[in-house]
Amino acid sequence: MNESSDQTLDTVGPRLKHLRLRRDVTLTSLAEETGISTSTLSRLEAGLRRPTLEQLLPLARYYGVTIDSLVDAPRTADPRIDLRPMSCTDGSAIIPLTRRPGGIQAYKFVVPTGHDDTTPDLRTHEGYDWAYVLNGTLRLVLGDQDLLLQAGEAVEFDTRTPHWFGATSAGPVEYLSLVGRQGQRAHIRATTDPH
Repeated sequence: MNESSDQTLDTVGPRLKHLRLRRDVTLTSLAEETGISTSTLSRLEAGLRRPTLEQLLPLARYYGVTIDSLVDAPRTADPRIDLRPMSCTDGSAIIPLTRRPGGIQAYKFVVPTGHDDTTPDLRTHEGYDWAYVLNGTLRLVLGDQDLLLQAGEAVEFDTRTPHWFGATSAGPVEYLSLVGRQGQRAHIRATTDPH
């Protein structure tokens, strides 16, 4: 293994520990969820053990991130969309699905299990938002409405209305979001089946 590969693997431990602490998960809980022993997880986080692909896969799946982001793989000059997640302080991951300037932007959000008593921090901004729930229950506070959206449900609204998205105590949630910064709306066309 060359020196740059060694340096890349040396950074995995701190990343794993940061992800776990940010989500307020114990080593014991993580071991139960991933099937990796507590002692192995501890040694991985401390940098005393090099991670294997068999260990990185369940960890990446649990945290909702790519293996590339765990090992900080170098970016390539490939012009296709870089699906590397952006992490948020609340443990959420935002995966950009488009990378063109202007127009409607698409994102996938992965939000960890929430607390039902969370006080929403309502925000407003210019634009229009369309969200579609892939998995879990999405809590949307929109103005004076407090909505629970299930997998398969969609919502569309003007982002000048105070709003907040979050997960419930029922578990994590994944959803797609189309955001038109200048007020563009998603246009939905339906075709009828001729049969």
